[in-house]
Amino acid sequence: MAKKQKKATPEQAPSKHQLGKWQRQERIRRIVIIAAIVFLVGISSWVGYGFYKDYKNDPLRQVVIEVNGVTFNMEYFVDVLDLYSAGANATELYYYGNYYASLAADTIIHTESLIQAAKEELGIEIASNDIDAKLDELKQNADVKARLNDKVWGRVYRDLVTASLLEEKVGEHFDPGANATMEEAYVQVMLLESQEVADDVMARIEADGNFTALADQFSCNSSVGHDLGWLPKELMPNASIANAAFNLTSGETSQPIYDGNATKKIGYWLIEVTAVQNQTINAQVMLLGSEVEAERIRAELAAGGNFSALAGNYSQDESKAEGGKLDGLKRGDMGSTIFDQVAFNMTLNQVSEPVKDESVWTTGGHWIVKVIDRGDRQLDEQLRAQLKNKRYGDWLDAWTKNNRIEDRLDQATTQWAIDEVFDRRNPQ
Repeated sequence: MAKKQKKATPEQAPSKHQLGKWQRQERIRRIVIIAAIVFLVGISSWVGYGFYKDYKNDPLRQVVIEVNGVTFNMEYFVDVLDLYSAGANATELYYYGNYYASLAADTIIHTESLIQAAKEELGIEIASNDIDAKLDELKQNADVKARLNDKVWGRVYRDLVTASLLEEKVGEHFDPGANATMEEAYVQVMLLESQEVADDVMARIEADGNFTALADQFSCNSSVGHDLGWLPKELMPNASIANAAFNLTSGETSQPIYDGNATKKIGYWLIEVTAVQNQTINAQVMLLGSEVEAERIRAELAAGGNFSALAGNYSQDESKAEGGKLDGLKRGDMGSTIFDQVAFNMTLNQVSEPVKDESVWTTGGHWIVKVIDRGDRQLDEQLRAQLKNKRYGDWLDAWTKNNRIEDRLDQATTQWAIDEVFDRRNPQ
């Protein structure tokens, strides 16, 4: 006979006392968990703040350059500065440190701008294996190899190699190609300092004067030769010459064309010495772009015109911001022998005659352009290379103008970077 199974004993319901005890325990458990979380968060925040504080106080981690959101810290800048000043000894680093620093900053901005522009506008990127192959090439140089072994130097070299390879590819994009033909003009030019001189030269040309001989005598376009040879429009020195050259027929000469941006190595000083003390003078000066302008302003001064006001309006010397005032001048300070010969031998409080000075640069002048010949021609290799480089440069300049670039380097931070490079090379 089978045994009867026992009936399951029903569980007893918890008493009110037990319920209260359990609820108290649950509350305590929750409080402990919350307290632990708060503690951990507090510790994390404290540690994070400490790290952040250390980060902010570490000059090498400070962002000094930003290009469209891409940042470069002081450590990166110092690495580039160290690289570009590698051949400088301690004395040269001291005297030319700011030059090397400017070169380093420009390189960082140029490199990052090129990398971004090539990718976003032209869809051109450099594959990692191509960069690695170029870096392996560089490692053949013992000095470069030693630097590449460092991870930070490695990044700098990698960026510079990337930019170098990109320049080649982007250059190919702007290359007009072998056997390319373009309209070219063969021109001769001269730049005259004033309308009056230009009118005089034009009268001589119309009287069968020799253009080349007149240019040799009157032209002041030191930065552009008289005979430009064959050039396409894109490679003409400026828009004034280009427009004249391609709107004239062979053998024609333009009328004088005013160009306010033209630079010429000639100017005219008006000088007034107001005090002499030992070997120094106090003076007011103006630098004008033509003798005619200098004569006109001198006449205004003679009629009671204010020197400071006229200098502020017309002078092309940096002193115009101070109304032409230069105190404590010693011989040689102006870098002009002609200036010194006049200024240090003047009667006090008298304005000099216009002093012609061919050691200074001024702007503004009148071009006369003569077209020797025009026609379609095949670009030679030199012009092809110049055209490619110009198109590349214009493209990158246009991109850079629209960049959001922040250069946070000032004199103090730049000097800190120079000192850091010095300390690297001369560890205590």
